[in-house]
Amino acid sequence: MKTLADILLEDGLIDDEELKKARSLQKKSNLSLAQVLIKRGMVSEDDVLRSQGKLYGIDYADRLEPRNIDDIIPLVPLKFVQKYRMAPYFLEGNEIRIAIGDPTAIHPLDEFRLLLAGYDVRPIMAREAEILRIIHNFYEKSEGSKEGDVDLDEGLKFLEDMEDLNDSMDLANQAPIIKMVNVILSSAVNERASDVHIEPMEKELVVRFRVDGIMHRVLSPPKSIQNGIISRIKIMANLNIAENRLPQDGRIKLRFSGKDIDIRVSSLPTQYGERVVMRLLNKTDAKFDLKSIGFEPSVRQKFEKLLTHTNGIILITGPTGSGKTTTLYAALSELNNESRNIITVEDPVEYQIAGISQVQARHKIGLTFAEGLRSILRQDPDVIMVGEIRDEETARVAIQASLTGHLVFSTLHTNDAPSAVTRLLDMGIEPYLITSTCRGFMAQRLLRRLCIYCKKEKTIRAADLFELGLPVEKGKKTYKVFEPKGCKECMGTGFRGRSGIYELLVVNSVIRNVIAKNPTLDELQRAAIADGMVTLREAALRKVINGDTSLEEALRVT
Repeated sequence: MKTLADILLEDGLIDDEELKKARSLQKKSNLSLAQVLIKRGMVSEDDVLRSQGKLYGIDYADRLEPRNIDDIIPLVPLKFVQKYRMAPYFLEGNEIRIAIGDPTAIHPLDEFRLLLAGYDVRPIMAREAEILRIIHNFYEKSEGSKEGDVDLDEGLKFLEDMEDLNDSMDLANQAPIIKMVNVILSSAVNERASDVHIEPMEKELVVRFRVDGIMHRVLSPPKSIQNGIISRIKIMANLNIAENRLPQDGRIKLRFSGKDIDIRVSSLPTQYGERVVMRLLNKTDAKFDLKSIGFEPSVRQKFEKLLTHTNGIILITGPTGSGKTTTLYAALSELNNESRNIITVEDPVEYQIAGISQVQARHKIGLTFAEGLRSILRQDPDVIMVGEIRDEETARVAIQASLTGHLVFSTLHTNDAPSAVTRLLDMGIEPYLITSTCRGFMAQRLLRRLCIYCKKEKTIRAADLFELGLPVEKGKKTYKVFEPKGCKECMGTGFRGRSGIYELLVVNSVIRNVIAKNPTLDELQRAAIADGMVTLREAALRKVINGDTSLEEALRVT
């Protein structure tokens, strides 16, 4: 009997060497072969699902289009679809189609067939994200409106009428407040928010989500329940509810719609009450591989070549929220195997990676990046990652580590790749140390992707793109590009998801000669571009030409 690997090989989606590597990795983890292939970026989730469907004789649907789903929902308990991550979504005549992600899950399918006795139940392969979209948009929302549940509006009215509203602890444990906080968090997860802001104003309380890097106002609960909401979040994060004069930091671990969510909580006293910001880390959907973070093939090839070095420093630069940590984790995952000892010192440790020792920096007790790096060097590492080079001390320890045969990764807060060199020079690092240790500098940003369901086409003059910094094809007068429109799939923004753009400065003999002369930033930029470096602006405009983003978004980010 054929296996999934046989189908993937026959269709040319993987080769024998990739399969051998995946099976080796599978033995070291609790993951299935399919999960390993997807996580390592060897194949896409769509490829695996199509191949599994071919193997088991089940059709695959790229997008689930519900039909008569309101007639199905009363027949299937919410706990069933949440537990098994299967969703009946289509009813026509006597046929019910049920979206599944695992064709080997025979027992759950049998339970659904018992529930739907009398119907012809037909399984359809679909992505987990599509199944969860159906569950959230139809089953969970339907369940939330049934009698017996605490309705959000009714809960707010109930709280308005309560006495002793200043008793934060008592209010925080009331069912409507608990439900409201749960609704805020579950909505944030389903809307793909990276951050949730609870902001006290003079006469109102504002809840905003950061989605794809942009803030959106989503809710304004009554000011009277402000203390209850803040206190409830502090209880969940194990913070001191009685302390409202000093900033506090905590953590919440939750599971929503089958996803493990790690939430970093920060409270800050302000004029009108405590302000809370929650950073959401979706551990279930986290993927760290170089093939899926937006590299152009030529840039990825150069970056992967940098990873083949056994010593030296590779620096990732960019502002907060530009995806530096994801790129670092992807690089470390690429190098992660039993033959290497990889240790990191981070602040904070955002994601845990199997096979890598990760150290949490604690500045209050003296465990700084520099001190952590010194300690790591006594642990016989091959590869080291330092969360950030903030000062000369950390930079010099990193340089010393690279000179003694270690490959070191870190980040800097600079606007572009050449600026990383001048930043090190400003710290007091000698040019000869930079040229002898640094292998490459890479700046990056995150561009919002146009929503594939509503983006609209327009024509732009090639001359306009040329003036903005994009080399255009000779003789070409116009280009077709796309711009945002807005629909329910993208919250009316016209964008859904983000992709990286990269500016990679490889330190070769040409660049070494320039750095050795202690150049100005302009001199270094001109030399890098002449040597073939693609700037962030050019990388962004290429995304515009490919239809991935809009011209306005490219100009906003670069």
